[in-house]
Amino acid sequence: MLQFPPWKIFLVLAVIVWGTLLALPSVVNMSGAPSWIPQKAVNLGLDLRGGVYLEMEIRPEEVIEGRLAVFSRDVRSALARTDALDPVAHLAEVKGRVMTVRLTKPDAAGNFPVADAIARINKANGPLEGGLAGGKTFEVAQTGPDTISITVPENSESLMVADALAKTETIVARRVDPDGVAEISLTPSGSNRLILEAPGEPNPQRLKDLLNRDGRMTFNIVDDSPSSLAAAQAGVVKPGYTLLNGPTTGPLLVRSIPEIVGSDIANASQGNDEANRPQINFRLNSNGARKFFETTSQNTNKRFAIVLDDVVMSAPNINEPIAGGNVRITGDFTIEEAQDLAAIISAGEMPAKVQFLDQRVVSSTLGEDSIQAGYTAALVGLLFVGALMVLAYGIQGLFAVISLALNIVLVFACLVLMNATLTLPGIGGIVLTMGMSVDANVLVFERIREEQRAGRSAWTAVQAGYERAFATIMDANITLLFAAAVLYVMGSGPVKGFAVTLALGNITSVFTSVIVTCMLTVFWMKLTKPKRFAI
Repeated sequence: MLQFPPWKIFLVLAVIVWGTLLALPSVVNMSGAPSWIPQKAVNLGLDLRGGVYLEMEIRPEEVIEGRLAVFSRDVRSALARTDALDPVAHLAEVKGRVMTVRLTKPDAAGNFPVADAIARINKANGPLEGGLAGGKTFEVAQTGPDTISITVPENSESLMVADALAKTETIVARRVDPDGVAEISLTPSGSNRLILEAPGEPNPQRLKDLLNRDGRMTFNIVDDSPSSLAAAQAGVVKPGYTLLNGPTTGPLLVRSIPEIVGSDIANASQGNDEANRPQINFRLNSNGARKFFETTSQNTNKRFAIVLDDVVMSAPNINEPIAGGNVRITGDFTIEEAQDLAAIISAGEMPAKVQFLDQRVVSSTLGEDSIQAGYTAALVGLLFVGALMVLAYGIQGLFAVISLALNIVLVFACLVLMNATLTLPGIGGIVLTMGMSVDANVLVFERIREEQRAGRSAWTAVQAGYERAFATIMDANITLLFAAAVLYVMGSGPVKGFAVTLALGNITSVFTSVIVTCMLTVFWMKLTKPKRFAI
């Protein structure tokens, strides 16, 4: 325990220097420092930096209705397949958690081919990802002589909601932080809720506007016939078309079946047009580019509408076939509007509309006050603990104070290295770590005191003190590590922040309170050669 060969000394010093360099930007402005010195400070949580807290949920009934609506297209395809002798004439309607399929063409005997229709539907009714192999996603049953009911069983519903929550989490992250640099925090809560924390964001309404959009992007051919448009405005809409409005285009009659959909878009970004006005650029994937080229080839001199959530964003004229899959939307956008729309388009369509349950705004001033209060508490605690340790254990107490300060430095270094976020409860975890670190030193020093009382020499007392206290120190720290792990797994938000700093401080305290303090003690003993310790 008291042997410190050169390699061991070098390793300990390297860890201390490494930790100091990583932690330094968190307390000192490093803007003018050399490039080889780390520049990244520890991430500050919402309660320290200020920002927006949003709690949102997706409604299971909307998820189910959306999945049934998607499956209705498969049902129509299954019942109208050309490989059958006759397509099965039918009407399909989704209402809430039930899709009702009504057959409309009886045979010569007046019977409806319900059994054949159910068999066809079940061929398209495969298992959900994560479900039982060979199982069916939907329950399909005959409910009348010409009626089929399609519902979602309980096990499929739970899988659908879990899948929708995961997709919603991904889309929310892409919309709020498209570049991945904003240090937002997204935490699932329960089976259908998400908690979003956006440090540094001053405007909660902007986030809600970003997340309220469905993000359904389509390209639709426009019917520019004045008579058709007039009839649609009078309430008689041409079959297969829909009347939509746009902020700059006015009412347009667009084909209901789109030529391009959101899944055909590879990415989107904010750019500028020839007059340096903000615009939205996006690129289609290979399948989308092919369909776009075919559409523009077959509809030259017509207009196509770029529709986002049933609002026409732009309706350019097709002058010639467009190859390459690069498209742009121009209009009267601000830079922020163009960036937000690009983020919505690029992120994709929400599986269900999010409902906002709770909203809080933490001012940056309050965050700064919290940081100052946390620093003050830590400093006062360090001074009081340091004074008591020096008074109680003399030079050994001073070594304990040095290792305690290094422990805090290493905790910050680990937070930076892990890209973890420091919260106000996290500062509480650091303060608690200070107590745990001192507790380990107290165990060692009391052991040394007992050994000296038993008549042992200074070297023997120190050796025995560290060896006999080590097992107790490890037991206490492993127990605390398990507690921190439980808090991290079971908790959320601030509780996780507390658990992270507690666990990191627990690990680093073993290094500083045992190894660093012991090394300082050995160096001092070799230098002064004391016969006894004044403790």
